[in-house]
Amino acid sequence: MGSRKYFGTDGIRGKVGESVINPEFVMKLGWAAGKVLAGQGTNKVLIGKDTRISGYMLESCLEAGLSAAGINIGLLGPMPTPAIAYLTKTFRSEAGIVISASHNPFYDNGIKFFSSKGYKLDDEIELQIEKQMEKPMVCVASDKLGKAYRIEDAAGRYIEFCKGNFPSDLNLKGLKIVVDCAHGATYHIAPNVLEELGADVIEIGTAPDGLNINKGVGATSMKAIQESVLEHKADLGFALDGDGDRIMMVDHKGNVIDGDQLIYIIARDSLKSGRLNGGVVGTLMSNLGLEIALNKLGVAFLRSNVGDRYVMELLQERGWAIGGENSGHVLNLNVTSTGDGILAGLQVITAMLRSQMTLHELCQGMDMFPQTLVNVRFEEGENPLENVKVKEAVIEAETKLGKTGRVLLRKSGTEPLIRVMVEAEKQEDSTNWAEFIADAVRKLTK
Repeated sequence: MGSRKYFGTDGIRGKVGESVINPEFVMKLGWAAGKVLAGQGTNKVLIGKDTRISGYMLESCLEAGLSAAGINIGLLGPMPTPAIAYLTKTFRSEAGIVISASHNPFYDNGIKFFSSKGYKLDDEIELQIEKQMEKPMVCVASDKLGKAYRIEDAAGRYIEFCKGNFPSDLNLKGLKIVVDCAHGATYHIAPNVLEELGADVIEIGTAPDGLNINKGVGATSMKAIQESVLEHKADLGFALDGDGDRIMMVDHKGNVIDGDQLIYIIARDSLKSGRLNGGVVGTLMSNLGLEIALNKLGVAFLRSNVGDRYVMELLQERGWAIGGENSGHVLNLNVTSTGDGILAGLQVITAMLRSQMTLHELCQGMDMFPQTLVNVRFEEGENPLENVKVKEAVIEAETKLGKTGRVLLRKSGTEPLIRVMVEAEKQEDSTNWAEFIADAVRKLTK
């Protein structure tokens, strides 16, 4: 299989107005996708977006391109990424298109696709779309042009889907929950789901203006929700990212509960109720504490490359259901086909209610190892990962840490950086060994 020119691990992403996220390119992309997807069945594609101002422009460009290819378009408006995956499946559409750059600032945007089954598109289809992009754009005959229509009750349908995945014998009455929607795509969804299930909800990050998505709020900026949970004496907090496929939580003491801890809670609860088929998949960045805690429960744990599509691949290969990333992407294929922040949060609350424990108490079975991450810039053209001195530094650190720590070196996929990550039982060891290895990399660039 050839390498992809435009598609990265999570669709096509970039700065608005630059090489790929511009009107001309996106219209051609809509047309190319339409040509590749046409004739697979319903001849219909759904488009949803987050709350970025550029979403209006990109939505109309995709609409024009798809129409020119003869594809009908269902417009969902601002909707979370997982909602678009779900609705694509329920409407029996050829594909779902998401206009979002997730946790990035408002001046970035991106396009990603879901298949008719609600999964991210196969690499093979992405390659076919890229090949089609090389051809001149030709419009179908006027009587074959695609029509566009708005799907009025998209939000209501998805809210019901989320509530339908919460146990019918439980409710959230008596729970005070702070929900932070990052001024993103869940602003009109998450608070309603929690309220309709009975919670007392305090909202932050639910006033999008096109420019404030992820700004000082959401899963990548946890200070606001930590302060709000303590101020309102809430039982817990939900922090979603701009497109709603990631979640971080906060316990009643104001502690951040990250993706690794959420995966542990969901996996342990699934094990207790007999719904954990197989093991759990994390990534190279997953905390060693997660692996050790799951192994103590007798649950197998495997690591994939960083990126939720790689977690998904390994889950499907093994026939397992639960996995994710420490950044808050949590997958449970028993429930839905993609990472879903709202549903992951509801699964954690289910575990709280079933066990009659607080979120703080539920985390106690897993000890997080202190993790130090150092980014070191290097000159393009050389590969520090192959350097003898760097390899020697890694071996020395690994030997000293033994089974009580872990070392990971990897190249950034987007810039000339080596990411040095060290975990150890003590913060001091983690910091010292990370700097020791980083120094070996820095010496190459002097």
